[in-house]
Amino acid sequence: MALHMLRLCVGCDTIEDLLAYHPDDSQPWLLHTRMSPKRADELLDGGSLYRIFKGMILCRQRILAIRTVGEHPNARCEITLDREIVRVAPTPRRAFQGWRYFDPKDVPPDLAADGDDEIPMELARQLREVGAW
Repeated sequence: MALHMLRLCVGCDTIEDLLAYHPDDSQPWLLHTRMSPKRADELLDGGSLYRIFKGMILCRQRILAIRTVGEHPNARCEITLDREIVRVAPTPRRAFQGWRYFDPKDVPPDLAADGDDEIPMELARQLREVGAW
């Protein structure tokens, strides 16, 4: 069963900001972290990186590769992500440092790709908080 990763998206308030931050489609999407995941095999078995924007999980990207770069005290983790960003049902999540494993039973459902489910982020947050969505 696939395991997922959860991480704050610092410096971007929206998915559009994230897309503007990485405009070059010829380069892979790379995520750099200090610590390498010990459960990398489970993440590579169909796992995704879920991103939190201002306290809300809004999207995910499939994890394609995980590798350690450098040696010993200079070692870092480099995670290659799929270019496709999949929007998910906005789900509140508290802030934390670094990244966390995200159990498949807790992941929010994907939204329709055609944009029919597109509603303003603030309205989606309020609906989720009162349990109406």
